[in-house]
Amino acid sequence: MPKPFTSIAKSMGNTARSESGWMKLALLFAAAYNLVWMVVLLASPGLPFRMLGVQEPNYSELVRLVGLAVGLSGLGYAIAAYNPMRHWPVVALGFLAKLLGPVVAAVAISKGRLPASAGLGILFNDLIWLLPFAAILYRAYDEAIGEMRIVSPEVQKMALRSKTTMGISLDELSRMSPILLVFLRHAGCPFCRETLADLARNRRRIEEMGARIVLVHMGADDQVQAALNRFGLPDIDRVSDPRQAVYRAFGLGRGRLAAILGPRVWFRVFFGGLLARYGIGEFKDDIFQMPGAFLIFHGAILRSYVHRSSADRPDYVALVAADPVAQSAR
Repeated sequence: MPKPFTSIAKSMGNTARSESGWMKLALLFAAAYNLVWMVVLLASPGLPFRMLGVQEPNYSELVRLVGLAVGLSGLGYAIAAYNPMRHWPVVALGFLAKLLGPVVAAVAISKGRLPASAGLGILFNDLIWLLPFAAILYRAYDEAIGEMRIVSPEVQKMALRSKTTMGISLDELSRMSPILLVFLRHAGCPFCRETLADLARNRRRIEEMGARIVLVHMGADDQVQAALNRFGLPDIDRVSDPRQAVYRAFGLGRGRLAAILGPRVWFRVFFGGLLARYGIGEFKDDIFQMPGAFLIFHGAILRSYVHRSSADRPDYVALVAADPVAQSAR
């Protein structure tokens, strides 16, 4: 049997790679900009002062040293571009420099030591880089929190001890047969209702492949049971998780605003016909909680689908299609 692996981490890694394109481009532009200025300051240390219309200083060596520091920063950005998440400290230092530089320049302008035209240099040297650098740092922080949340086999083992409505733990069920563990969103969500409709329609195929469907929900039992009755799933086994502890153990955190209310969400709700078919119920639960689905056998996650948007629609049959018994025997 293979070692249990965390498919969620792999999925998040794919997301990070898809998002790193603009980060790499921004850092490479910053690197090129700094390196150009290094060449300018080394070759003609008085040029920036002539451009500002102020007297050239008589300490050109100090200006050249500043040019070297600017060039070294550019080299750091170039290195960070190949893995922005790993080299976030370089970006953090750059962000602080871009943040403090305008403050120093503003004080110099207010005291008449620099002309007001220096503000244009502040814009291109510092201010335009603050937003992309801040976005990179936020993404690095978000990824670090996500890894802390999901890369913990011990926490997942604890979560698998959760009892289902049958009075049997998830771990015990997974040792009887593979289980398709489906995490629902709040009961008023049309996507949650679509999920129940998809499961009802594909239940027979999933069970013929040897898997048992188990739901995890955070809503009230009677509310969820009413929804299951509506979609022809009254006997589906489930786990009540109002504190969302099991969600967190499987790396399912709270989505960003774009994942909950982004254009794709609105398109599917209104133009994709979800509103007409399923409607919208009361928002009693955490509307930012993200869903997911996991194929588990003998306590190990064999496959997973982690939603990037609440509008995602997993293919539950495909998730179960691979023979989990054959996989576990390799």
